[in-house]
Amino acid sequence: MAQVLEFKLPDLGEGLTEAEIVRWLVQVGDVVAVDQPVVEVETAKAMVDVPCPYAGVVTARFGEEGTELPVGAPLITVAVGADASDGSAEGSGNVLVGYGTSEAPARRRRVRTGQPTGPALNGRAGEPAAAAQAAPVAPAPEVVDGPVPVISPLVRRLARENGLDLREMTGSGPDGLILRADVEYALRAAAAQGRTTPAPAPAPAPAAPVTTGGTRTPLKGVRGAVADKLSRSRREIPDATCWVDADATELMRARTAMNAAGGPKISLLALLARICTAALARYPELNSTVDMEAREVVRFDHVHLGFAAQTERGLVVPVVRDAHARDAESLTAEFARLTESARTGALTPAELTGGTFTLNNYGVFGVDGSTPIINHPEAAMLGVGRIIPKPWVHEGELAVRQVVQLSLTFDHRVCDGGTAGGFLRYVADCVEQPAVLLRTL
Repeated sequence: MAQVLEFKLPDLGEGLTEAEIVRWLVQVGDVVAVDQPVVEVETAKAMVDVPCPYAGVVTARFGEEGTELPVGAPLITVAVGADASDGSAEGSGNVLVGYGTSEAPARRRRVRTGQPTGPALNGRAGEPAAAAQAAPVAPAPEVVDGPVPVISPLVRRLARENGLDLREMTGSGPDGLILRADVEYALRAAAAQGRTTPAPAPAPAPAAPVTTGGTRTPLKGVRGAVADKLSRSRREIPDATCWVDADATELMRARTAMNAAGGPKISLLALLARICTAALARYPELNSTVDMEAREVVRFDHVHLGFAAQTERGLVVPVVRDAHARDAESLTAEFARLTESARTGALTPAELTGGTFTLNNYGVFGVDGSTPIINHPEAAMLGVGRIIPKPWVHEGELAVRQVVQLSLTFDHRVCDGGTAGGFLRYVADCVEQPAVLLRTL
């Protein structure tokens, strides 16, 4: 006798609590194998193909393309045969490549708020009613505390900051689960009616009237994740910025000489990364993060170097693991690989998280300087402007040199201006005289 097993959206790791269904890869009635991808989802970090841990026949799908589901919500149900005792019914344990299917980190109370709202959650629209009835009832969402059916802490925070009582809301998710879209809709409705909610901060301003030709772009996916992270950085980190102009002529000559010697080409970004890691070895305070709950500065003994990459999906920050242990050739190859993955949307969550310091080469946009926002929860970011010919006093005489502006934005809680200035000055010295870097290797 066949056994119907339910496969839920797995924990995608790194604090991600929800994902949007981009494309279904299977239909109801399809036969699937263990670890076969069944749906493509987009998180705030990356596009991910989610493989199913069961082998059998798909009996139901939950959610249409474009639907945002919380972690733990049902994705599909699979009917496995009576011979499932060979291990296929238990699954492979490889629900999401790179993360596995370990049990939830903590036991949570279940709160049942009602039955599913309709057959739209039980499969594709327009399927026979019998197929919908045959699908198992979706389990109640798991919540951290209280009777309110909310999984995402971002949704709770959004409601709390705007004085919205979640107990008065009915969610549009499975079993009445309250999603971020529900909270945002409630806030827009309150603003449109001229009402305010009792919040500690001023209520949001009424929505601007819609004008002909105007557009609204949802803050979701990568764009939404960037907005959340930058806003959090500005709220929590007391940052400061210092900058200096440097003569990069000798660095550019050194790179030209290295690439003329044959072998793999060395990128400018790789040389700047080598300078960064050498500077962090001398000023390790900037390779850290602040744990406010413990009131401690956590200093890292490794450098996972993030670098800003602009893509069609928005700004992403891929991370080069153990950058301090790589030479210029290895760094060049890794930067190239991660940049290509970023452009194609193939970066994994692991490749987008865990950075300890960020290098931001905004000079590629044709600008000289910037005061970048720190990539939370890191403590500092080095910015590099464009390298262009400028008048410069060199060896006592006016000359045309290749000049670049360097900026360092740092968390003032981890160090004072002397440390930040020392770091930036060392970076500038290495740019102006690459031999300085050789003395530290």
